[in-house]
Amino acid sequence: MEQFLDTLRRHGITLVVDVRSRPYSRYAPHFNQRSLESHLHLTGIAYRYMGHELGGKPDNPHLHGPDGEPDYDRIERSMLYRRGIDQLLPLTDRQKVALLCSEADPRQCHREKLLARTLRRQDVRVIHIFGDGSLGEQLQGALL
Repeated sequence: MEQFLDTLRRHGITLVVDVRSRPYSRYAPHFNQRSLESHLHLTGIAYRYMGHELGGKPDNPHLHGPDGEPDYDRIERSMLYRRGIDQLLPLTDRQKVALLCSEADPRQCHREKLLARTLRRQDVRVIHIFGDGSLGEQLQGALL
């Protein structure tokens, strides 16, 4: 947790938006929603949960393909997702925002496959923070 918090501080993050559909971790309980929010608060970083609107594993079966996997095109067109993006965008004007999910590699995560592509269409710069603290923009393409 200390390494995670240090990385956020080093990059000037002021708000973590949790976009996990289910904000808990079996393997790293300190990343469970309440624990994470508490650690962030003590560090002076705000926390907001938006996994219901912006999560990559929606409960709605209509947002999944025939294989049962999330269909990012359908999700992106959904009213709930669009409302979430509309709530997220103003936050990026006032704060330096990091989107948090469970998947470490953004190339394998809905942060890149769904959220980043939507945000880039809105002219938002999307930058990924990797596990070692380094930054990268173009994975296939910048919001920290």
